[in-house]
Amino acid sequence: MAAAPAMGFRLVESAQQRWRAVNAPHLVALVRAGARFERGHFVGRSESHAA
Repeated sequence: MAAAPAMGFRLVESAQQRWRAVNAPHLVALVRAGARFERGHFVGRSESHAA
């Protein structure tokens, strides 16, 4: 039973080397709230979250 979590850990560990780091953590909350960015510039909130 311990083989599955160990394999999952190894897969995540190897994939982590290819992941791109978040270079603007202060903007993550805006994205989660529905903000839209185009080419790195804020353009507004999406209509579905603007209520």
